[in-house]
Amino acid sequence: MGSSTNHLSVVDPINVSALREAAGDNSGPVVFVFLEIFSCEGGIQSYVKDIFKAYLEQPTPAPADVFLLRDGAEVDNPYACSLLRFHYLASTPAAWGRVRLVAALLGHLLRQRPQRVVCGHVLLLPLVAPLCRWLNLPYTVVTYGKEVWEPLPPWPQKALRQADQIWAISRYSRDRACTAHDLDPAKVHLVPCAVDGDIFCPGPADPALVDAYGLAGCPVLMTVARLWSGDIYKGVDVTIRALPAIAVAIPTVKYLVIGRGDDQPRLAALAEALGVSDRVVFAGFVPTEALVAHYRLASAYVMPSQEGFGIVYLEALACGLPVLSGDRDGSADPLQDGRLGWRVPHRDSEAVAAACIEILTGHDCRCEGSWLRQETLAAFSPQALANCLHQALKANPRATRLLN
Repeated sequence: MGSSTNHLSVVDPINVSALREAAGDNSGPVVFVFLEIFSCEGGIQSYVKDIFKAYLEQPTPAPADVFLLRDGAEVDNPYACSLLRFHYLASTPAAWGRVRLVAALLGHLLRQRPQRVVCGHVLLLPLVAPLCRWLNLPYTVVTYGKEVWEPLPPWPQKALRQADQIWAISRYSRDRACTAHDLDPAKVHLVPCAVDGDIFCPGPADPALVDAYGLAGCPVLMTVARLWSGDIYKGVDVTIRALPAIAVAIPTVKYLVIGRGDDQPRLAALAEALGVSDRVVFAGFVPTEALVAHYRLASAYVMPSQEGFGIVYLEALACGLPVLSGDRDGSADPLQDGRLGWRVPHRDSEAVAAACIEILTGHDCRCEGSWLRQETLAAFSPQALANCLHQALKANPRATRLLN
C-alpha cells in the first residue's frame, strides 16, 4: 500500500490525470476528431451535432478542440464557441488533408496533453490511434452501426481493441461490435441518439405541400433515406414491393420517399413495373429544417432497414407517427423492443404489407400519437443524451488500470 501511494505521488502528468478522473474530476481538455459534419447531411452528422449540444450541457464542460478532416472553414457551424474550438482540414487532394490532420493533431496533443481523445469513426483509427499510443494518451472510439458489425482488417481491429473506451449508439451495435472484434464489453458505453421534442412535434399538414405532392385525401407512408445503390438495406425497394398488397386494402395509399441518390432510377422503374408508380412520390432532398413539415404529411413512417440506431425513427415518433422498422438491428432501441412500433424482417415485403395495413386500419396503442411522443421523449430527450455523455466522459478504464 505504501509503495503504491509513493508511486502515485510522483509528478507524472498521466498518473495525475488518472487520479483526477478516478475522483470524478472531468475538468481536463478533450479532443474530438471527426470525418465531416457540416459539409453533408445524414444520420451520423445529426448524431454528432447532438453530441456537441450535449457536451455544452455538461455540468462543468472543459474547452474541447474539434478536428474535422473533410470540412472546410467556409461551412456553416453554429456550434463554434469558446468551449468548442474547431479546426478545419479539408484539402485537395484528400491525401493532403490526412497529412495536415496528423501534423495538426500531433502538435496539439504534444502541447495540450488532453484528458482524452475521441476518435469519431473507425476510418480515422489509422491516423489517431498511433499518435495516442505513442504519446500514451487515452482514446475513445465512436461507433455507429454497420462499420463495426463485421471484423475489421487486423490493424484497425487491434486499434479498436486497444481503445480505452468505445461509445456505441445502440445495444445491437454494441453486441455486434463486441462479437466481431472480441471487445471487452466493460469498455463499451451506450451514448444513444436523441430527438428534440421542441422541433419534432405533431402539427397540421401544410396544404401547399399536400398539393405539391398530390396527397389530398390519401393515407401516406413515408421514408427518409439516402437513395444510394450501396444503401439498398434502407428498404425503400421492399416497401415499393409491398404497395400492391397494401393498395388492395387501402386503395388511396401513397408512398412519400424523401432523399436522393443514384438508386432512384431503379426504384422508379420498380414502381413502374409493379404498376404503382402513381402511388410513389419521390420528393428528393429535403433540408433538416423542412423535415418536420414533411413528417406531418404522413400517416406512418416505414423503413424496414438495418440501422445502427435510426434517428429518423425518433423524429417520426416525436411527431406522433406510428413506425415500422426491421427486426434485427439497432431500431430495437428507439422502438423500445417493439413496444412503440412494428418490427418485421427487413427484406420481407409481405410482412411489410401486413404491418402497414394493420397500422393504417387498426386501433393498436402503437398508433396513439401522444403516447408515442411521450414515451419517446422520456427515453431519448437531449437531456437523456447529456446524462449518458456525462457518464461516458466520467468513466476511464485506463485510469482504473493505472491506479490498480
